[in-house]
Amino acid sequence: MVMLRMRTTNCAARLSRRRIGKGTWLLIGSLLFGGMSPAMANSLDSATVAPANSRQSDSFAGIVREIEAYPDVVVFPIYVAETVNIAANRRLSNKVAQAAGDGAITVLYPDIGEPYRSVFTQIIDGIQAKARGQVNNIAVGPKTDLGELKDTLRRQESRVVIALGRQGLKTASALNGDIGVVVGGVLSASEDETRNAQVNSLSPDPALLFSRLKGMMPKVRRIYTVYDPRQNEWLIRLAREGAHEHGLELVAYEAQDLRAAMRAYQEILAKANSSSDALWLPQDSTTVEESTVLPMVLQDSWARNLALFSSSFSHVKRGVLFSLYPNNVELGRHLAGNALNMMASGVPETSGMMPLREVLMAVNLRTARHLGLNPGRPQSFDMAFPEQ
Repeated sequence: MVMLRMRTTNCAARLSRRRIGKGTWLLIGSLLFGGMSPAMANSLDSATVAPANSRQSDSFAGIVREIEAYPDVVVFPIYVAETVNIAANRRLSNKVAQAAGDGAITVLYPDIGEPYRSVFTQIIDGIQAKARGQVNNIAVGPKTDLGELKDTLRRQESRVVIALGRQGLKTASALNGDIGVVVGGVLSASEDETRNAQVNSLSPDPALLFSRLKGMMPKVRRIYTVYDPRQNEWLIRLAREGAHEHGLELVAYEAQDLRAAMRAYQEILAKANSSSDALWLPQDSTTVEESTVLPMVLQDSWARNLALFSSSFSHVKRGVLFSLYPNNVELGRHLAGNALNMMASGVPETSGMMPLREVLMAVNLRTARHLGLNPGRPQSFDMAFPEQ
């Protein structure tokens, strides 16, 4: 069974002398959400579509080969077994959404300079690679005219917005539910901002951090951390699940100001066992304050040979053992996949905060050697410090 979609751009002139059928064929039926009988499947698999001019091709395969020769035509082969599971439905939904029309996805990204602009450019590259069809990109700022933006989205027939960064999220939230929204490139969001949207955080999934830690230090049994619940309650819930998954105990201290955070770290550093414990620094502006807390924790953990790892890439260069950071292109692909699924189903797969799973790894080799670890060659990691 084949689904054909003809893009309108430059297509009519090329096909005017070799028109096949009338218009675009979309043979999907009820295959998205259910199974079909073997007899029906066999009949569709063996079916042929008669071309308008039979002299052009003597077989269905020949027709498909001729159609594929045109760059403006996309051909999707679809094979359906007796039952269609959820994963297959999702893959099929993506293909249907990809054929839904150019400009169906609009990316709202912050109108800012380097180095951050390059990050968003890489994410957009991933979005375009996954979505395949035309993706409209609109830079937004504090003075963006919402009325004009809504008019633009209507003209472009946008069905889903991918909002990048804090400014993209703020702008998309002001659209008042007029269009589906997928958010990426932010650390956190308020409950109101996540109620009807999936917000993909830049905070690495704790389960991935713990997995990498166990790979480097198999004897670790307990992980300490200090967090502000106003920022990271959602992340600590995931961290508890991830710790349990990897046979670890997570000991999490709450702190809502700098003084409480310092007391918590002093208590942890006084009792931690360097042979079986480690200290995790989440992305938290209260408890991982850069000018006071971080230097103290780096110095004292080094003196005690305590493994210190972080959710922030910049901390690796300063001396933490390792961190995970975004693979921007793969993150873009992930966001586009969420948008395509939303276009196919009309609702987000999930709402609320989601951790970063499209990650790369940075390691500090000097710290690893200080802890008595053998991290292997620098080429084993995506980024290694000190730089060789």
